[in-house]
Amino acid sequence: MKYDPKKMVAVSRYQNYFPTLLPDIQQDILKRMDELIIEEQEYCDKGNYKHMAQILTSIAIYEVLQRHGQSEQEAYRAVSEEMWKILDPSGMQKLAKRSFFLPLMKKIVPFGFKKGSGFGWRYTWHKDDPKNEFHFECNECIYAKILAKRNLMKLGSMCCHADIINYGSLPYTDFIRTKTLCQGGDICDFHFVRHDTDAGDGWERSKSI
Repeated sequence: MKYDPKKMVAVSRYQNYFPTLLPDIQQDILKRMDELIIEEQEYCDKGNYKHMAQILTSIAIYEVLQRHGQSEQEAYRAVSEEMWKILDPSGMQKLAKRSFFLPLMKKIVPFGFKKGSGFGWRYTWHKDDPKNEFHFECNECIYAKILAKRNLMKLGSMCCHADIINYGSLPYTDFIRTKTLCQGGDICDFHFVRHDTDAGDGWERSKSI
């Protein structure tokens, strides 16, 4: 599969932000992405395409903004806020109101991760969960692998926070995560617990990371 920087930006979470940047900054970002594609070629397969679009676009914008005069703090704030801004958990929240939500998650999440994961990923799936629970672990993650060697794990933590936005306020469902690879953990642990009532009515949401 051909990795083209312009097309990767267009499917990344920066698709709305990128056009607002000055043309010379845009060109430098695309040039840096070309370099990153070569540097991380082992991960640039079909399965990893959407993940690599997020990772490489994040790195390129973060680095190029600093080259154009922004402080590290300003560049990180721009990258993180723009990534999180595009997220819309409303569809997942609407789905979580339905009784079939957790059984559906147990089917589509493993399938989606298998289809959307290429070289460098490893998961542990648990098929013996009770009907009101679903948990799995990510044992190897290309975000951590790519960002750790670049001393950019804060960008990994930024990406991990997207899960909190998407899953952290689901109706009737507690999302529990105690550690991630990008935040120094030995695994990323994902645990969903379904309740008969909503949060605050007999149970409190976990403070996941």
